[in-house]
Amino acid sequence: MEAISTPNDYIPVLIQAAIAVGFVGFALSAAAWLGPKIHGKKKDESFECGIEQQGNARKPFSVKYLLIAILFVLFDVEVIFLYPWAVNFKALGAIGFVEMIVFVGFVLAGLYYVLRKGVMKIE
Repeated sequence: MEAISTPNDYIPVLIQAAIAVGFVGFALSAAAWLGPKIHGKKKDESFECGIEQQGNARKPFSVKYLLIAILFVLFDVEVIFLYPWAVNFKALGAIGFVEMIVFVGFVLAGLYYVLRKGVMKIE
């Protein structure tokens, strides 16, 4: 027999959400009220990792950076597909093994293509 949920079943979740929102609101309010309010040229200056600013932030940079990032995501996602296959290895049998060999072959062919094009070379 299936249990039917009622609105009363959600009261603990609503209470927990209200406490979480209340705590965040209290913490932000307390920080704004109790925190220092000192302004000045040095304090209002943008800060990044403790490194002094050099030049214009809008300076174009190499597309190679983005290409390597995209390739990382691509090959990372392809490797994720190996996990479900490894978990179900016995259930998939020989056909699943052959399919995974073909898949890995395509991944390696793509990697070979990327390496031959010189995408990973540092100039």
